Amino acid sequence: MSTVAEIEAALPQLTAPELAQIERALHNQYRQRGGGIVYDDAYGTVTEADLIASADQAFQAYDRAELEHAKRQPQ
Repeated sequence: MSTVAEIEAALPQLTAPELAQIERALHNQYRQRGGGIVYDDAYGTVTEADLIASADQAFQAYDRAELEHAKRQPQ
């Protein structure tokens, strides 16, 4: 069995404080590796790369809306 599978199999038996300790350890690993800080919320896990991509999509949508608005303006 792989280490990842062993960890996943052990998770259901851990207490809430133990899960919190695991979460802190994972976040520390992300920080040490420079892979971006991970944010966890009700919607899932989000990395800095995810936030950048979301912002880019929002700015592109804004730019498209602004262009469409400019096209509708009387000349």
